[in-house]
Amino acid sequence: MFLATGCSLTRKLKEHQALVRKITVKGVDKEFAEAAPTFVDKQEQPNNWINLNLYYMFSHDGKKDVGEPPAILDTQLVEYSRQQIERFLQNKGYLKAKVTDSIAVKKKKAHLYFTAVEGPMFRIRRITDSILDPSVRGLYRNNRNNFSHIQPGGRYDTDSLAYDRDEFFQVMKRNGYYDFYRQYINYSVDTAFDNSVADVRMIIGNPEGKKKHPIYTINNTLVTISASNGRTDGKADTLQVDSQFRFVDYSHSFKPKVVTNYVFQKKGDIYNIDKQTLTTSRLSELNVFRNVPNPNYEKKGDSTNKLNMQIDITPLKKMSDRVEGEFIFNNGRYGYNVGNTFTNRNLFKSAAILQVKLNWSVLFDNGNNNINDNGVENQEFKTGVSLTYPRLITPFSVPTLGEYGVPHTTFSSNYSLFYQKGLVTRKSFVNSLTYDFAETAHKLHTFTPIDIEFSSGVIDPAARDSLEKNGRDAYLRLIGRTIFTVGSQYTYQVNADMLNSYGSFTYFKGSVDVGGNTMSLVTNALNTSRDSIGARTLLGHAFSQYVRGEADLRIYRGFGNEKQFVFRINPGIGIPYGNSSQMVFEKEFYAGGANDMRAWLPRTLGPGQFNRASYGVGLVGDDLRQRLKYLDQFGEIKIIGNAEYRYKIADNFFGSKLKGAFFTDFGNIWRLKETSDNPRGEFKLNNLWQSTAIGIGTGLRFDLTYFVFRLDAAFKFKDPQFDGADQWVLIQHFNELFHNHDFKNNYYQTNGESYNFMQLNFGIGLPF
Repeated sequence: MFLATGCSLTRKLKEHQALVRKITVKGVDKEFAEAAPTFVDKQEQPNNWINLNLYYMFSHDGKKDVGEPPAILDTQLVEYSRQQIERFLQNKGYLKAKVTDSIAVKKKKAHLYFTAVEGPMFRIRRITDSILDPSVRGLYRNNRNNFSHIQPGGRYDTDSLAYDRDEFFQVMKRNGYYDFYRQYINYSVDTAFDNSVADVRMIIGNPEGKKKHPIYTINNTLVTISASNGRTDGKADTLQVDSQFRFVDYSHSFKPKVVTNYVFQKKGDIYNIDKQTLTTSRLSELNVFRNVPNPNYEKKGDSTNKLNMQIDITPLKKMSDRVEGEFIFNNGRYGYNVGNTFTNRNLFKSAAILQVKLNWSVLFDNGNNNINDNGVENQEFKTGVSLTYPRLITPFSVPTLGEYGVPHTTFSSNYSLFYQKGLVTRKSFVNSLTYDFAETAHKLHTFTPIDIEFSSGVIDPAARDSLEKNGRDAYLRLIGRTIFTVGSQYTYQVNADMLNSYGSFTYFKGSVDVGGNTMSLVTNALNTSRDSIGARTLLGHAFSQYVRGEADLRIYRGFGNEKQFVFRINPGIGIPYGNSSQMVFEKEFYAGGANDMRAWLPRTLGPGQFNRASYGVGLVGDDLRQRLKYLDQFGEIKIIGNAEYRYKIADNFFGSKLKGAFFTDFGNIWRLKETSDNPRGEFKLNNLWQSTAIGIGTGLRFDLTYFVFRLDAAFKFKDPQFDGADQWVLIQHFNELFHNHDFKNNYYQTNGESYNFMQLNFGIGLPF
């Protein structure tokens, strides 16, 4: 599109106009060389090439807000920018700094030059204070070393003085000084220009007419809940809860404890701005109130220095319904996924959230299938009900763990029905009780003490005959067996709250899933019967016994301007033991899809070097190969890694930020041991590289603030189902990227399906 509209950035300028294309700042210390150009006025900053072309293409006469307008040279703004750079250097300790400017224009393109003569850098010689209130003086001196950015011998920096002012203001607000303002804090600076030193004194005066700053304590609290339309008229539910709280509810929808449990300023406590913020944050996290404001305070009106607190909140609509859908396609395969979520945000007047979810997905083929002549390959229907309470519900008393986040107790039941035409119908039913709570602002715990799962499969009779004739007994047991288990799960996360930031940090998520141990003890004690493969049964059904662990480690490194590099490693292992010879189908690992190995369709990679051609044409026959065409490829071991560089392309692309990414994905899944069902699929250290897949690609992200819409194009680079140099498919067969020649034709003959080098992935949110 850009080539079609012309590449000249000055093509729409008037005769007397010039476009600012470059800024050079000279004579600035290395420490501030990067920051100094940012003080040039925004309208004089050189345009991003893409942003400007988007503006030329779509924003005719400024009628649309797409891209960014051209940075037209304006000498008044250049002078203003010179003053800003000079002031910046003076604020950084170069009190004698002077900046000059010049402009060079060639072919309507302007180059701005700013030349600084910094002079000597002033350092702080002495720091003293003059604080009249002895209590405030003690508070300052006891806390100064914890926050101060100004020290004797350090560079004189007015930004550091402002930082210290703000930090001590917060200290005062945490210690009861409700009436304290920043304006009470001033600095006196005495500079000796000949010696390039500065003496700094912090001065804090008293309120006018008073000998000290008053300390306030919390008195009574009035909680007012309006109707959902914001009105506070008519009859209200009114209750005096205790000596502190009076509860007035015009919505008639809440119990007092919903609010009072998360008010962290109690009667008799000194005023603390952190607890005020904490109260607002936790009430917002309940997800039942709209735009929770900070509490209001009113002085009692006597000499006791007490504050009456008032919390005014408006509930969200109690009921909501959301419909979601997505469409997928790849070389003749296409399908859709439609879901509906109904939410009741305040069940039992206790801020308990009830969600009922329905989901239906269908995958079609292009009709070249002798088993599924109507084109439908598989369908899956899911339904689930969850009830989440904003507290921990246990048989014993526990404190309200709300300092770092609202804890939750979730009861859930989920049912799924999967139908693969010509192969299997599987049903699963899962019931669980889950607790989640925050240990700190960055550490989250999720514990599921009870997880009861029941699954069964009914195999198509023709498919069963084919599988039995060709020795695929493991498949029969995996997808056609009825089994249940009772287990427990635990997950620990670090820095999950930082995942949407552009800084540098490390994220970790680790989980452990253990099942069947209690059932093993019971069945062994009762000496229950065994099934045909020797597994203990209870009530006529075998149970699964296993341990499964998974980790997700990510290293984020930010480079400014919304640029970021992310490295991720995601290993996992599942080990069946005791009553189980293999994992439950739902507990196996899979690879492929929009969030890990993006060059492969979901559940089509691995295990190891397994190749579907091993089913053979003459040995097994077209019928079985076709029936197993979409059977999930699974393993008990997973190692997936990703490296992704993210960057900003345009600030304004039809109301969104346009961002890009380059990425590589590597890894695979493996079987724990050699099996006849997946030849060459077992995990071996000496074959780890040979059995590792690699994908590369690029993508676009449309950042709409509330969510990110993502499009990734991923290419298979190294495919482990082949051997030797043939694994490097993109290099060896680049000429067949978008055309069919010998490689693709041969693959179709041996595997019964087309080989696709490229996979497009549409998604909501970042992949990780």
